[in-house]
Amino acid sequence: MLLPEYLQDFVKVIDDYSKTGFIVTSEVRIDMRTEKIGVIKSTIVLADDSRLFATEYVDLRYKIEKISYSFHFQDKDGNLIFRYDNASHKPDLGFKNHKHFKGIIPQSEAPELRSVLDEIISNFLRAK
Repeated sequence: MLLPEYLQDFVKVIDDYSKTGFIVTSEVRIDMRTEKIGVIKSTIVLADDSRLFATEYVDLRYKIEKISYSFHFQDKDGNLIFRYDNASHKPDLGFKNHKHFKGIIPQSEAPELRSVLDEIISNFLRAK
C-alpha cells in the first residue's frame, strides 16, 4: 500500500462521520517522507466542540506499521478525556501500546481512527 492510499482511507473515515453530523470540522496534514513512509496529523472538531487530535507515523513498506501514534481526545475546555499512544514512559510500563484514561494507563492495542471515533460517539456524544 502506498501512503496516498492510506491517507485516502483515513480521510474517508473522517468524511463518513462528517456526513452524520458528529464531526463539525476537520483538518488533515501529511508529511510524506517517501511514497510508503510519512506522518499524518489531523484535528477533528466534534459536535459538542470536543476535539480529537490524531497523529500517525506510518511505515507501509512491508505491512501497515504505526511507528508512533497518538489519538488524544479532549473536551471543549481542553481537558483530557483519553489518549491512546505508544510513547515510552519512565518508569517503563512493561508494554508499548496503552491508553491514558481517568488517571490509569492500561495496555491496549494500537487503534484505528474509525474505532476511536466509534468509542467517542458511543460513550461521549450521546443524544441529548
